[in-house]
Amino acid sequence: MRALSRRNFLKKSTSLAAGAAALGWSRVLFSAGPDLKFPTQPRDRLSVASYPFRAFIESPRNWNRDRKKRGMDLKDFAAMVVKKFHVHNIEPLGEHFRSTDPAYVQALKKAKAQVVNIPVSVGASLYDPDAAKRKRGIQNSKKWVDIAVTLGSPSIRIHIQAVKSVSPDIDRTAESLSEIATYGAEKGILVNLENDDLLSEDAFFLVKVIEKVNNPYLHALPDFGNSMLSGNEQFNYDAVTAMFKHAYNICHVKDSEIDKGKIFRVDLCKTFAIAKASGYRGYFSMEWEGQGGPYEGTQKLIDASLKCLA
Repeated sequence: MRALSRRNFLKKSTSLAAGAAALGWSRVLFSAGPDLKFPTQPRDRLSVASYPFRAFIESPRNWNRDRKKRGMDLKDFAAMVVKKFHVHNIEPLGEHFRSTDPAYVQALKKAKAQVVNIPVSVGASLYDPDAAKRKRGIQNSKKWVDIAVTLGSPSIRIHIQAVKSVSPDIDRTAESLSEIATYGAEKGILVNLENDDLLSEDAFFLVKVIEKVNNPYLHALPDFGNSMLSGNEQFNYDAVTAMFKHAYNICHVKDSEIDKGKIFRVDLCKTFAIAKASGYRGYFSMEWEGQGGPYEGTQKLIDASLKCLA
């Protein structure tokens, strides 16, 4: 099977959710959590993230666009992934959407690849002491949930933005995410959290938040290499192990990270083994970060991932 049957699932779950919300018993309806059907063939489990190709993506919010390089729209990115890498799943970054208007989102829906997750920033921290700012982040998160419904994506990934001079707060973050995850459940959309920042998105902090919220539509998105930036290799593997215990449908594959010119290497097959031991059945999204270019780097990751999954 090339991809999970998202559209039929979303039609049914969204319809049921709307009725459940009206009756006030959505918590009961979704208490068992999502039940997505994932592909089992190694290549069909792969996805390609748009983030490594940020220098090429045309979008008003893409500050990493390199005008010296030939640009492409997300629709072109989707077609390129299918043609060049023979992968039929993509993970488009929120900032890479040229627009979030319904017409543009509908056009993306017609692209040749299935969207399996949308990583998004929501314009505010979910643990900001200012309640108005947290509310803005919650409302923006809900808008991306709606976009995920339109695209047939099973999930979004929310970035937990840092707040200057404020330590990450489990209670405020959990309160914000509880509302977002409940909304996601009503729409049939998973909400994922990634170990993307050593401060505001520390893997063990995220695990505590996920466990406190205790909603089957809130999960972890383990990144193979982000926690390696701590400089502690064992910490990275411990962080990934903790995250995979709460992962469901998406993770990020990296074989290296670069920080201030220093290269941190990741043992790919060791990390794939961690995923397997956790019982993870979801997608592996290629998010190359390293030396060279994204085309060569992504192909290298795909080849290595297929060997580890064989």
